[in-house]
Amino acid sequence: MRIILFGPPGSGKGTQAERLRRDWDLPRVSTGDMLRDAVRRETSTGRKAKGYMERGELVPDDVMTRVVEERLSLEDCADGFVLDGFPRTVAQSEALDAFLRGKDLAVDAVMSLLVDEEEVVRRMAGRGREDDSEEVIRNRLKVYWRQTEPLIQIYKDRGKLLEIDGRAPVEEVTRRIRTAVAAFVPEDPPGKRAGMSRARIE
Repeated sequence: MRIILFGPPGSGKGTQAERLRRDWDLPRVSTGDMLRDAVRRETSTGRKAKGYMERGELVPDDVMTRVVEERLSLEDCADGFVLDGFPRTVAQSEALDAFLRGKDLAVDAVMSLLVDEEEVVRRMAGRGREDDSEEVIRNRLKVYWRQTEPLIQIYKDRGKLLEIDGRAPVEEVTRRIRTAVAAFVPEDPPGKRAGMSRARIE
C-alpha cells in the first residue's frame, strides 16, 4: 500500500501519518526523515542535500527526488509506505510517478486533510511558539497551498484523491482515515490496482 498524505501546517498531518504507519505496518517516510537519513548514510545525494540544509536553503527538486528514490529503494519500503511531505511540487510528483512506474508500481491513495485557514491559525497560535505569529502562519499556509493545489488537482483527476475533514477531534479524523483506506485500497497485486473513485469523508 502506497499512500501520500497532504495537509497544511497545523492540520495534524504528522500525527495521522504516524497512526497510518502503526495501523498498517508501513514505514512513515517524511521529508525530514529522508533528508536526515541520506545525510547520515553519507550518500552522494545526501552530501549534496546537506550543503543546502546547512545554508538554510530549500533543497532543489532534483536533489530532493534522488533522496526520496534512495529512501524508497530500501527494503522496508518494498511492500508500501506513507509519504509525508513529498511530493511538494509537480516536478516531484512526476518524478515519483516515473520511479514507481519503473518498478511496475503506483500510488494507491492520496489523502488530503481539509482544515480551513482560521482553524489552522487558531491551532498554531495556541502553541505559544515564537515562530507561530499569525503573520508567519498565514504566510506558511500561502506557500503550502501554492505548492500543493496543482498536485491535489492532478490526483483528483486520476481518481486517487480522498479528502478528509480534518477539523474534527484527532480520534475522529483517525477513524475517517481508517475508513477511507479500508474502503478505497483494493486487494489486487501491487502495481495492478485500478484507479479509485474520489471520495470525501465527512
